[in-house]
Amino acid sequence: MKKVMVLFVMALAAFSCDTNAVYSAYEDIEDGKWYVKNAPSFTFEIDDATIPYNIYYNLRNSLSYGYYNLYLTRYLRDASGREIESRLDELILLDPKTGKPNGDGLGDLFDHKFLMKRNYRFPKPGRYTMQIRQYMRQDPLLNIMSVGITVEKTTPAN
Repeated sequence: MKKVMVLFVMALAAFSCDTNAVYSAYEDIEDGKWYVKNAPSFTFEIDDATIPYNIYYNLRNSLSYGYYNLYLTRYLRDASGREIESRLDELILLDPKTGKPNGDGLGDLFDHKFLMKRNYRFPKPGRYTMQIRQYMRQDPLLNIMSVGITVEKTTPAN
């Protein structure tokens, strides 16, 4: 439990240093068992729709995770609940040949930040919700500790 808390504080500190982030949040997966019916939602506010944003998946998994990849379906909705888009994405958590974990790790926990959308322009200012659902053949999916998103203003260096 101490390792989890130390990792959480380190991740929080790393994400809080990013001045371009307009939103960053995680939702813990209870007991590391991600059921298909459990689809975390993240609601955030976009004040300026004239600039592009990068949107990232945030993911934390245990080394005991049984696969090298993770399929996720994402749903982006506007303030009225209208679905703007949905898409299936594959995230590579481990090198498929060597089994070496990608991401940053401490002990047997690894944090990942995967680009979901680059230079995305929201249709208009307002409130948006991103919902994420695991799309693997295993239900529950074991050893996924938390999932989240980060929304960042794009800078010329991004």
